Amino acid sequence: MRRTILITGASAGIGAAIARVYAEAGWDLILTARREAPLQALAVEIEAAHGSGVSVLTADLAQPDAPRRLVEAMAARGLAVDGLVNNAGFSRTTGFLATEPEQHAAMIRVMLTAPVELSRLLLPGMVERGFGRVINVASLAGLMPATGGDTLYGPIKSFLIKASQGLHLELRGTGVHVTALCPGYTLTEFHDVNGSREQVSNAYPDWMWMTAEAVARAGYDGVAANRARVVPGWRNRLLAAIPKLLPEAVALNIIGGHAKRLKRI
Repeated sequence: MRRTILITGASAGIGAAIARVYAEAGWDLILTARREAPLQALAVEIEAAHGSGVSVLTADLAQPDAPRRLVEAMAARGLAVDGLVNNAGFSRTTGFLATEPEQHAAMIRVMLTAPVELSRLLLPGMVERGFGRVINVASLAGLMPATGGDTLYGPIKSFLIKASQGLHLELRGTGVHVTALCPGYTLTEFHDVNGSREQVSNAYPDWMWMTAEAVARAGYDGVAANRARVVPGWRNRLLAAIPKLLPEAVALNIIGGHAKRLKRI
């Protein structure tokens, strides 16, 4: 029996890489994002390479009713969902006070509210069938001290990590696995979209970057093994551990100093 997985933010980057990994493993896919053209191109590529069934459903998860409408659209097509990848996201790095409240609200809806709502809507069916795989794409930023400037991103990802761990524990024994995937800097178009490509490329050496494919594989393997949290790459795991060994004030100053350096570059 073929399984089907819904992947949000699947038009590029980590989402597209996860789609390819699951297709290679024999899953059918439901791809969603705001932009239809790249989703259709990815669908054609995956169908040709792996013979997977691929459904494309556009959705803007910044809209309050988008999760419900997305689930209704899948039901109308007779699609039962065995897996969910909450990957959609974006960031605003211009500072809390320089960002319009509407953008703050959109970030919270896309990266926090939508994953919660999609999980609540889809998990009952997975539990009933005794099988499910949920990957919540968080970030190394959710494990690090807060930074100024990109004020909401890290806290949102911290929430996603904690929520994933709670679901992981709650769903033990049901056949449903929940994993928080916490990548560090990843070679995708994410930094092009938020305008920070030049800054982060100059601020971080090549060894700190991972490919989207490596991150996707770590997520696939991690949720298959029912790990509550996956931090891809030993360097990222080391970075996540260091602040825990430092006094809070010291860790905040280090991260804060680095954030200022990013702005000067």
